[in-house]
Amino acid sequence: MNGIELARGYYEEFGKPMLEQEFPELLPFIATGFVGSGSERFGFDDAISRDHDFEPGFCIFLPGEDVVDRKTAFRLERAYAKLPREYMGFTRSMISPVGGSRNGVIRTAEFFQRAVGQPDGNLTVQQWLEIPDYALAEAVNGEVFEDAYGEFSAIRERLMDMPEDIMLKRLAGNLLIMAQAGQYNFSRCLKHGEPEAAQLACGEFVNSAMKATFLLQGHYMPYYKWSFRALKSLLFTEELAKRLSFILMADHTDSQVAEQKYTFIEEIASYMIEDLQDRGITKAICGDLEKHAYSVNDFITDSEIRNLNILASI
Repeated sequence: MNGIELARGYYEEFGKPMLEQEFPELLPFIATGFVGSGSERFGFDDAISRDHDFEPGFCIFLPGEDVVDRKTAFRLERAYAKLPREYMGFTRSMISPVGGSRNGVIRTAEFFQRAVGQPDGNLTVQQWLEIPDYALAEAVNGEVFEDAYGEFSAIRERLMDMPEDIMLKRLAGNLLIMAQAGQYNFSRCLKHGEPEAAQLACGEFVNSAMKATFLLQGHYMPYYKWSFRALKSLLFTEELAKRLSFILMADHTDSQVAEQKYTFIEEIASYMIEDLQDRGITKAICGDLEKHAYSVNDFITDSEIRNLNILASI
């Protein structure tokens, strides 16, 4: 049983009956679910990660005080706190009286303010350019159990729909890093006798290759420690993940291993270029990812975004 399943079971058995019996008038105005930070909200939790923040619980998202006032919210907090502390062999921690809890009663606006910096999810262009992938991932992960009011789900959907020009800017920047770190600098660092710098180049290449893959598949890459696990959940990424793992982990002080790494780098670059061409977002005709990066940038329709430094969103 993972964290999402635990939360859903706890909600169905205890949370939903409590809401229906004690707060029927609130049902049209609230959302319930299990969303936010933590491996358990991505479905990535395991036996090791259960040493902290793994407990029965769920989120109740409220609209503003003009719809659900403070007094009602306080009553709801008290009712949630009285739910059973034990469930399926796990113990729920006490709710903090000063806020900041991941579960329990949360204002929708406060959740999204913490997650992305805007209470309604309407990000400015600058915010879209600057916000980390993992922050967006945490705002749209997990599962919404019920949302009759629709506010919470509407903001999630808004954040899932990254503007095309922003996606292209992020993609172009990551393609450029892939070119510089992988196709160019990896081999040069080894020729200079700097295997440590070559390893850093491998890390840069792998990180940007994963970010580009997530962008092309319409997803946000989560926090780095879950990135490989999330990559393997995407479509057609099994071989890509194996090659990226080899590039990152193999010892390139062995010349044959170094050669194999470079072969994989070029193969990944070729796969990426073919994907860009299939999508019609590059006009470059070559195997140099740097040229494709600038070509992708040229497809940005907003001239202000297009004319920003190609790495403006990295």
